[in-house]
Amino acid sequence: MLPDRFSIATAQYDVSYFAQFADFEKKLRRWVDEAAASGAKLLVFPEYASMELCSLLPKPLQSDLHGQLAAMQAFLPSYLEVYQALAQQHQLTLVAGSFPAQVEQGGQAYFVNRSYVVHPDGRLDSQDKQIMTRFENEQWHISPGGAIKAINTAVGKIGISICYDSEFPLIARRQVELGADMIIVPSVTDSVSGYHRVRIGSQARALENQCYVIQSALVGDVDWSPAVDVNRGASGVYTPVDHDFPEDGILVRGEMDQASWVYADLDLAALRAVRSGGHVLNYRDWEWQQARLQVE
Repeated sequence: MLPDRFSIATAQYDVSYFAQFADFEKKLRRWVDEAAASGAKLLVFPEYASMELCSLLPKPLQSDLHGQLAAMQAFLPSYLEVYQALAQQHQLTLVAGSFPAQVEQGGQAYFVNRSYVVHPDGRLDSQDKQIMTRFENEQWHISPGGAIKAINTAVGKIGISICYDSEFPLIARRQVELGADMIIVPSVTDSVSGYHRVRIGSQARALENQCYVIQSALVGDVDWSPAVDVNRGASGVYTPVDHDFPEDGILVRGEMDQASWVYADLDLAALRAVRSGGHVLNYRDWEWQQARLQVE
């Protein structure tokens, strides 16, 4: 039986420079051990947190936007294995830092921004980013990925709207229609204005769908990586704006640009109550809005 109440941890995660893969494993274990000790059952890492593995590539590839994508694929199996081992050890659900994964379709290879969900038994699910930023599209050549999903987890059904995707209402709405009570927003933004775009989008998705939205931000400056060189933001959890929830819709928000976990307690029963008996019924009235627009 799924829990109604549980704790989550969303990372304000900094990019490190490693001498060997074992150093990455030690870092991730330290982060996960800390959150697990707090009692969190869902842990969220940000968009492109995996790019710190580029520090293990030869120096020329570390600054080669296109060459590093192909070279990164060698790390993917081990990267996921570390997350899988930690999820099984602590019996947690982990949303891993998104990875520029290579896929092939119709004989053509391309790269997508893929967020992996790691279940307590080590199983994997994934969600690809749907809409690329200008940098991803024009400079880095990352492509839109597969279908929009809602993913069953040990703490409930989640949707993942990676960073820019959170700024488009129909993506989260589709995930909520598929049963998601939580929208996960792994993010990386290189300006304060970019952070606020994603934060405002996240809050809007929480309001209009009467759901939780959990944002995780990459933080800190990285002088060796052209992909994640400047990272501004804070992680947070956003809610409906109604009774039994914060008046401003902000359950918790971390300190800007500081590497740390941000913790929150979620109550899915409260979501169900506000969707059926809130002061407003945004979740239900979305269907009215769609019908009205079609008539007009």
